[in-house]
Amino acid sequence: MSSDDPSKTLPVVDEMRQDWAIVDALMGGTRAMRKAGVTYLPKWPKEEQDAYQSRLKTSTLLPAYSETVQNMTGRVFADPITLTKDVPEPIKEMAEDFDLQGNNLQVWAQSLFSIGLSHGLCHVLADYPMADGLKTKADEKSAGVRPYAVMIKPGQVLGWRSANKGGQQVLTQFRYMECVEVDDGEFGTKSVDQIRVLIPGAWATYIEVDDGKGSKTWQKNGEGLTSLTEIPLTTYYTKRTGFMTATPPLLELANMNIKHWQSQSDQDNILHVARVPMLAVIGIEEGVDITVGAGSATRLPRDADMKWVEHTGKAIEAGRQSLMDLVDDMRLAGAKLLQKEKQSVKTATQAEEEACQEMSPLQTMAGQLEDALDQVLHFFADWMKTPEGGHVQVKGNFDVDFSPETTMPFLLNMNINGVLSDQSLFAEVQRRGLLSEDLDWDDELTKLKAQPVKPTARPLDNQ
Repeated sequence: MSSDDPSKTLPVVDEMRQDWAIVDALMGGTRAMRKAGVTYLPKWPKEEQDAYQSRLKTSTLLPAYSETVQNMTGRVFADPITLTKDVPEPIKEMAEDFDLQGNNLQVWAQSLFSIGLSHGLCHVLADYPMADGLKTKADEKSAGVRPYAVMIKPGQVLGWRSANKGGQQVLTQFRYMECVEVDDGEFGTKSVDQIRVLIPGAWATYIEVDDGKGSKTWQKNGEGLTSLTEIPLTTYYTKRTGFMTATPPLLELANMNIKHWQSQSDQDNILHVARVPMLAVIGIEEGVDITVGAGSATRLPRDADMKWVEHTGKAIEAGRQSLMDLVDDMRLAGAKLLQKEKQSVKTATQAEEEACQEMSPLQTMAGQLEDALDQVLHFFADWMKTPEGGHVQVKGNFDVDFSPETTMPFLLNMNINGVLSDQSLFAEVQRRGLLSEDLDWDDELTKLKAQPVKPTARPLDNQ
C-alpha cells in the first residue's frame, strides 16, 4: 500500500487493533462472539462442520467483561459531573447538548469513560461547524453556530504524525475514518466511509471512488481552513503505553472471559452427551434384530445382556468447578481497579509537602477523565476566542466493598456485639444508599428517644 494512501494504518495501530478485536467481541455479547466463530471458539479435531455450528449456536457468553466495564463506569458517575465556577456561561449552556446530538455532558462523558476503560483510550475532537456566509462572531452566535464534541472511537483511527516542540510531543497530523450519509437516488440515503485528515489550521476529507481501471482509490472531496494553530484533539487514556497508544487495562480479564466462553461451551456439550444414556447390548452377533421399547418385551439369546451405560459425572463436576474458579478469578481481576496503590503526586501542594496519595486505579482514571474534559472545554474556549474554558469535577464511589447485601449483615453483627456504634451504623447504611441523604442522625436519635421503647429494644449508643 502506497504511503500516499490516506487509508494506510500505522503498525502501532494494527497492533492495538488485535486487543480491540477481543474487547469488541466481548462488549458485543453472545451474538458478536458467535459471529466471531472459530476465532474465539476453535473447532475440535475431526469435528464436523454441522456439529460445530450446532455447538456454536448454543454457546452463551457470561458477560463478565462488559458488566465490569458497566459497573466501574457506574461507580465513577455515582454523583453527577459538576462544572466549576470558572466555566463561562456560554460553555455551561453547551454542556446541555455537548455533542449536538442531544446528549448532555453527563451522558456523553459516561460513553467516553466506558470506551476508554474497555479499550485503553478514546479520542475527542472539539469541532466547529462550517459557518458559510457568516462573517462575524455575532453572526455565528445568532445563527446558533458553536463548538461541539465529536467522539472518535479507537477503531476509527488510522494514524498520526507528531513533532517535539519545547520538549512536548505535539500532533501535526491525525487521520481517522468516519461514516457520512449521502443522497442515494431521489429519496434514499446511504452510509459512505470517509477519511478525515486534520493538520494544525486545516482539514481535508477523502472518499473512495472507482479509478476506471477496475480498482478503487481515495480521492480528496473536501478541504478547509480553521482558526486554530493546533489540532483540537484530546485523547483520554486509562492505560497509556506511549504517545497516542494504550492497552486495555482489563485485558487479562478479557482473556479469562474468552477462556470461560470456550470452557462453558465444552461443559454444555458434555452435559448434552451425559444426559442421553447409551444402550449397550452384549453377546449378540452383528445383524441380529431386537425390539427395544416400553411397550414390548426384548428377547435376548442365552448369556446375552443389555443395559444402559451412563456417564459417571466426574468430568462434569470437574468442569463445573473449573468454571466456578474461573468466575472467581474474573471477579478478582475486575476488583483490582478498586485496590488502592501508591500514585505520584498530582498537585503543587502535594509536591511541596512531598506527600503521596493512595489512590485506586479507578480513582486515577476518574482524575484523568477530569483532565481530558478540561482540555475539551479549553478547545471550546479557543474556538470561541475566550481566555478560559473552566474545569469539571468528577466524583464517584471508589470503595472496595460497597455491596449492601454482603456488607450490611457484617456491619449489623458488629453493632449488635457492641463493636460498632449506632451512629456509625446509621452513617454506613446511609452511605450505601439504603437511607435518604435528607435524614440526619441527631434528628433520628431525638425521634427514637421520644417513641415508646419496644420490649426487645436495647439502649441506644449515643456515640
